Amino acid sequence: MGTESKGRVGVVGLGIMGSSIAKHLVKAGFEVIGTDLVADAKAELVKNGGKAVSSTPEVGKSCRYIILSLASEPALYRVCGELANSCADGTIVLETGTLPLAGKQKMQKLLAEKGIFLLDCTLSGTGAQAKNKDLAVYTSGDAEALKKVDSIIAAFSRVHYNLGEFGNGTKMKFVANLLVAIHNVAAAEAILLGVRSGLDPVNLVKVIGDGAGSSRMFQVRGNMMATRTWDEEITMKNTTWQKDMKLIGEFLQSTETPAPLFSACIPIYIAAVTSGHATHDTGAVYEILERLTLSAEESKTQTAKA
Repeated sequence: MGTESKGRVGVVGLGIMGSSIAKHLVKAGFEVIGTDLVADAKAELVKNGGKAVSSTPEVGKSCRYIILSLASEPALYRVCGELANSCADGTIVLETGTLPLAGKQKMQKLLAEKGIFLLDCTLSGTGAQAKNKDLAVYTSGDAEALKKVDSIIAAFSRVHYNLGEFGNGTKMKFVANLLVAIHNVAAAEAILLGVRSGLDPVNLVKVIGDGAGSSRMFQVRGNMMATRTWDEEITMKNTTWQKDMKLIGEFLQSTETPAPLFSACIPIYIAAVTSGHATHDTGAVYEILERLTLSAEESKTQTAKA
């Protein structure tokens, strides 16, 4: 006799995050129905035990609980428009992307007119953390609707926090990503210092990662930097991260908050995109700092020769 399903959950968007969410839901006993514009992503869902369908309306018609894992604001508008015309009254939709708050609020109102609840449930963590069920989820929106999806969120995350009114999840994610931006570059800077002083990078990551100088980003990306595998272990592409950096900058501006450390990181991430690392993980900022060091040394040598 087969195991009884805990219920049906739809997933729209089966990229790095969405595919991991779907896989964990299946493992936890949920029936998962998902869709994506990429055929390989749908094939992966089927391989992991879920059911793939060809369109968002098909998900909307068959699921009362739906998770959105979308890459852009236009995608959010398109998908929510399709759900508005296909979901039953009372459907609960969890929006997990790092997207403009104004856009999410607009879609919340659109779906509310159809009796559909949109919840703002942003994710804190990398793709690697998503695969390991190591995500923190920042939930916000209708309290009763959130209670109904508690077990669903728990199935793909390590912890989740209810932050109150809709939009607070996105605000908290901007705060978290500001720290991610800084800590990622700080990890690269620290490892480069150790390497240039003659320390073994892999051992350095192990030792520093277990001490007071560590950070979550040091633990997540330190080994990637030490082994130079940012083109193999891709948990956040530099091109995708540029979208998040822009959102953080706009949020800082709207709140008139000074952010000198974040501002200092911006050109480093831009350099990663423009110097061959666009599709690599953001751990590639290590090589950007490395190049800056070499350029400074070459300039010093040329000056000395002159």
